Amino acid sequence: MLQPEGIVLQFPARKAAINDMNQVEMGKGCRNHRFLSSRRAPTRAAAGRRSTTQPVGRSAGHARSGVSRKLTGAALIALSVMTDGALADQQVVAVNVQRPPVIDGRADDAAWTRARAVTTIDAVAEIPLTLKAVHTEDAIFFLVQYPDATENREHKTMLWDEAAKMYRMGPAREDTFVFKWHLGAGPVDLRLSGDTPHLADIWYWKAYRTDHAGYADDKMHVFSITRMPRSQKILSATGHSFYLFRPGDAGEAAYRAVVHEKYEGDQVLRYAFAQPSGSRADIRAKGEWKEGSWTIEFARPLDTGQSDDVQFRIDLSYLFGVSRYEIAGRRRDPTIEQPDFGRGDVGERLTLIFR
Repeated sequence: MLQPEGIVLQFPARKAAINDMNQVEMGKGCRNHRFLSSRRAPTRAAAGRRSTTQPVGRSAGHARSGVSRKLTGAALIALSVMTDGALADQQVVAVNVQRPPVIDGRADDAAWTRARAVTTIDAVAEIPLTLKAVHTEDAIFFLVQYPDATENREHKTMLWDEAAKMYRMGPAREDTFVFKWHLGAGPVDLRLSGDTPHLADIWYWKAYRTDHAGYADDKMHVFSITRMPRSQKILSATGHSFYLFRPGDAGEAAYRAVVHEKYEGDQVLRYAFAQPSGSRADIRAKGEWKEGSWTIEFARPLDTGQSDDVQFRIDLSYLFGVSRYEIAGRRRDPTIEQPDFGRGDVGERLTLIFR
């Protein structure tokens, strides 16, 4: 029996997050958390850096489906407010190339030799994550590399419990990589330990669930003081309560959960493969593990026409972060093969610029 995986962001959840951010921007505080409105932006000089701007997406009348139809004018305004480029600690420069790289996880294309590598440290795994970026007239491409002693391409394989006569979730967890793009007004701290509500566009590559199809999953983060259905409660670094909601974009994912109602073997797969569609098929991605290292290539149109995505213009810059693990606000779980799975978070603040 197949089950839908994830849910599409509904209007009340988006409205709650937009309201939270608007209260901060207008100096009203966030309900009982008035400390948010008094946070001061960093004073570090931003010489040579552009402001990080999320351009306005298409209007609700032009949105294609699902989430994009639910954006209100207020939401579009919030997505367009400028943020302070001084927040970013490093710049990732996407250079213009005539011939784009092939998305096969091999990094042997001439285009990558033109890009400068940027290395940041993963906030949880504490390993180096190396990034490169190139672009054409209508698409952007990323190369990601990081060390990993083992290749994990299984995810939640179900194990038969003979005593209970049922399947239980096993310890296997797939390897992953996440881009988290700032969508709302700023300046903002994109970490889950931060004290600022925010919206983010999530590019989530999964070695088992999406790599087979040649895609990364396309989702969102709604980080709000307002509790939402199926949200994860998180305490910020200052001890205040926030809620993380992680809906999928409109469309079909590259996988479906499977329910096994009777014995079919000692081990069975938790997920069935599918072909992604709609806004969840915006990001092509492919990874290859070799000799203790992952190489993952990403490709996405500069403008997807979807208002649940970050839209790129080559004259603007964009605030983002990356994580080796899924960002879900979970605690460390020593009972699974990768105890930090779901505990990921962004670390160093990065800015994408185009040349």
